[in-house]
Amino acid sequence: MKESTSSTSAHTYPEVDTPPSRSRASSAWWFLLPSLIGVLIFMVPVPDGAGSVTIPIAFLSDTLTTGLGVVVPWIIVTLVAVSVVGTLLWWTVRPGFLDNHLGRTLFDVGWMWLAVRVAGLVFALLIILQVGPEQVWGENTGAVILDLATVLVSVFFLAGLLLPLLLSFGLLDFVGALMTRLMRPLFRLPGRSSVVGLSSWLGDGSIGVLMANQQYVQGYYTKREAAVLGTTFNIVSVTFTVVILGYLGLQHMFLPFYLTIVVAGLIAGVVMVRIPPLSRIPDEYAEGVTPQPEDEAPPRRGMLRRAWSNGLDRGAEVRLGTVIRHGFSNVLEMWVVVVPSILAIGTVSVMLAEHTPLFTWLGAPFIPVLELMQVPEAEAASATLLIGFADMLLPAAFAASIDAEMTRFIVGALSITQLIFMSEVGGMLLASRIPVRFHHLVAIFLLRTVITLPIIVVMAHLFY
Repeated sequence: MKESTSSTSAHTYPEVDTPPSRSRASSAWWFLLPSLIGVLIFMVPVPDGAGSVTIPIAFLSDTLTTGLGVVVPWIIVTLVAVSVVGTLLWWTVRPGFLDNHLGRTLFDVGWMWLAVRVAGLVFALLIILQVGPEQVWGENTGAVILDLATVLVSVFFLAGLLLPLLLSFGLLDFVGALMTRLMRPLFRLPGRSSVVGLSSWLGDGSIGVLMANQQYVQGYYTKREAAVLGTTFNIVSVTFTVVILGYLGLQHMFLPFYLTIVVAGLIAGVVMVRIPPLSRIPDEYAEGVTPQPEDEAPPRRGMLRRAWSNGLDRGAEVRLGTVIRHGFSNVLEMWVVVVPSILAIGTVSVMLAEHTPLFTWLGAPFIPVLELMQVPEAEAASATLLIGFADMLLPAAFAASIDAEMTRFIVGALSITQLIFMSEVGGMLLASRIPVRFHHLVAIFLLRTVITLPIIVVMAHLFY
């Protein structure tokens, strides 16, 4: 299930005249200054004033959300309504102001995605007005998704405008030349992908999906590489990890907890890229884009000089006006395409988790496995193992009543390393151009569960 058609399968832009080449000194400033600012905004942890740490983009997003206050839910309704009305106009009269690249990108979708957008609008109104079945708008269902959408509206706005600092001024070209020899053998990815991986790991999963999607549609990654990036490194932020530890009463275990996540996540990444479904996605570029492949194995000698030269070359070519125009286009795409999908898919997912025994039934086969691994309260733990597919916070909420601290540790770490949850990352992936479908996400979630569970259990036995 993908929100794209043959006419919009590639996110391309009109050709523009290349500006006269800048001097090497000027190119160095165009490369270094925006790239360093981007690293600071998306990767450098800073104190949040509340005794924890965050990254500047998350702080800016929280500040913007707080400043907008009660207006944000109605902004969400407006965005989803624009998505629905625009799609209906495209399907019927197709007015001239929509018949362009941006209009096709936002509104040229199939009937299934139109249904998703309509459902997202209905759910948004029911949740905000608190009318209809409480199963839809309740504290543990629709309210959770509305809170998430509220945050994402700000994140999408800021990230869409600021991500070019990382992606467009030469940092990818510089890092790519240095990291290819590491990323290729470990994760079968080009070196430039290390920037996406680090931003996802240190920042937030939604940021990683945005970055991977933008670069895929610009020809930097093949379909397989984009799918790997979108499903392998997008863990929740450090700040949200602290929130999970708070739910589980494990604040005192932050360092061993995060070490466990890192070890399990890296091992899962190495394995997942070599097995289906990721290994079977074709190594071909999106239709209609100009491929921008990276050298497979640059020579070791002069690698730093080569990386510096690559960064300068990009700094000499970049045009600020084009970057800003692309940034606003990305913001609109995330708002109009992704927000309705998260409201629809996320709400249905958490309703299934909260009001049906579906995930308890699915987790029952894990009881003997957990008992074999000597995990205390195995039956209670099994009910939480797969519920994270709906929303990543649900396992911690359900496991908070488990007495055994080691079991709470295992449940919390597993919920993070599973990565795929439909209320955010899963919904974003399905609504993006990255070539993964729903059955891929189910398979990846289950495989990551099977791979990381024994690693986490072993680590937990070391700490308890």
